[in-house]
Amino acid sequence: MTRQAAPMKNVLLLKAGDAATSVQLSVGDYERWFLQTIGLSGQRFDILPVHKGAPLPKDAKGYDAVMMTGSPLSVTQREPWMQRAGAFMVEAGEQGVPVLGVCFGQQLLAEAYGGKVARNPKGRETGTVEVTLSPEGRADPLFTGLPERFAVQATHEDIVARLPEGATVLAGNANTANQALAFRPNVRGVQFHPEMPTDAMRAVILAREDKLEALAHEQGIPEGEYVPRLMSGITPTPYAHRVLMNFLQHFT
Repeated sequence: MTRQAAPMKNVLLLKAGDAATSVQLSVGDYERWFLQTIGLSGQRFDILPVHKGAPLPKDAKGYDAVMMTGSPLSVTQREPWMQRAGAFMVEAGEQGVPVLGVCFGQQLLAEAYGGKVARNPKGRETGTVEVTLSPEGRADPLFTGLPERFAVQATHEDIVARLPEGATVLAGNANTANQALAFRPNVRGVQFHPEMPTDAMRAVILAREDKLEALAHEQGIPEGEYVPRLMSGITPTPYAHRVLMNFLQHFT
């Protein structure tokens, strides 16, 4: 008996920004990290640079899933394309299409559902960090096969400061309480970067070296110490990619 191949899944990847030029030259741009981490076996991706005004589809019904990348831009500095993209993701979710927002993507979803995004009073989170699943997170299919506590790559200044009605916290840590959220049964968000390999994390830190050192100086950290400390703390995150794989496996 011949085993039939699983049907190809059509994924719409909404690109919400561009990595710094130095990052792109060394490790590629945001969409490349997603494609490399997930792989092209079983998935077909349409990549839409919504931050550049690319028109959105009439609806998401032709897709098995919608994802949104991170961005160097801030949801707190609202632009018209953000309003359109946020509304599109909410509508997709209401139509039953699985939606996953990453970093900026989670924040945009939070505001689109009525929550609030703000600058993190605890400061920027950058580098390899650990997050801990809540009881709800441990039961959520997004984290199937993951331990209660695991390492991820992170880089963000903003956070979801107020949850929208109906949202559930799935993971958090001391810096960012809302590291992963369930907005609706088929809509999820993560503040960290499950798509980011270690070389990309290094490239992002180096691209922001001056800004990071300036922030460290404000906190009283001696000049030239902070970035090397971040770089030495970067480690592999062997469980993080499963978040993306679980989303495509269990939600589509």
